[in-house]
Amino acid sequence: MLILMINSMLISLDMMIKILISIAFLTLLERKILGYIQLRKGPNKVSFMGLLQPFSDAIKLFIKETSLILKSNYLYYLISPMFSMVIMLMMWVNIPMINNIFNLKFNLLMIFCVMSMGVYGMMMAGWSSNSLYSLIGSMRSIAQTISYEVSMILIMLILIFLIESFNLNNLNYYQYYSWFILMNFPIFLIFLVSFLAELNRTPFDLAEGESELVSGFNTEYMSGSFAMIFIAEYGMIMVMMMLLSLFFFNKLNFIIFSIIYMKFLFLILWIRGTYPRMRYDNLMELTWKSFLPISLNYLIIILIIKLLLMI
Repeated sequence: MLILMINSMLISLDMMIKILISIAFLTLLERKILGYIQLRKGPNKVSFMGLLQPFSDAIKLFIKETSLILKSNYLYYLISPMFSMVIMLMMWVNIPMINNIFNLKFNLLMIFCVMSMGVYGMMMAGWSSNSLYSLIGSMRSIAQTISYEVSMILIMLILIFLIESFNLNNLNYYQYYSWFILMNFPIFLIFLVSFLAELNRTPFDLAEGESELVSGFNTEYMSGSFAMIFIAEYGMIMVMMMLLSLFFFNKLNFIIFSIIYMKFLFLILWIRGTYPRMRYDNLMELTWKSFLPISLNYLIIILIIKLLLMI
């Protein structure tokens, strides 16, 4: 029993270190891509071609002084960045990987539960800072996340009905001969846009609207807590793109799957350098008047087909 516990702790630590290193290089990739989109160079001075830039940024952030704001709610102010980071790591725990001891039978249900808790980190961060900019940013993120989660979970239900299981591993077996993207391309597009909104990424980054909210829900954060917020954000980008890849492509050929996954990560970063921020009423109209009816109708069609096949 003790050996099993030590083994599980070592695997968890190994996974966490790999995720944090991946996040570091994802930030470097984003800065490079945005640089070349804007006809300039990204980081290229620290070590060879700027490869150690993320680590120098991390060291700089974590050794900076932290000042506690006079009228903030200290406990929630300090806990919320750590809470967001823990939520991100809990999401990764439920992704089926090689030697993953946490490979649960109902890991999709667990992902639903953990994903819906992600909004609490931003909510606490905005409220506890006791700043109007932060509060408005957190309120926007709550409304936006709740709105897009409805259509996103409906799309996940469509795919769950197709495989009739809550186990992510079964997605591979059902996509052995044909990827789900080939028969479900419209909902794949909705799923991708819903993930963008869920992640607060451009063009849906209303919670961090610099032009009107200074920096949004993280306005009052600095040094290590600021770094943890963005580690959580980029970790969630990686885990969401992994989910998107698992839902619509199989991972039987690991090389092809890895290329597809990297393409999706590149797409998320490319969109940031290309599209302007949406207006808030357009963002809400898109989910409630477009995505939700389409997702519901698609779900009903899938259920009718399944019932007819049973008869």
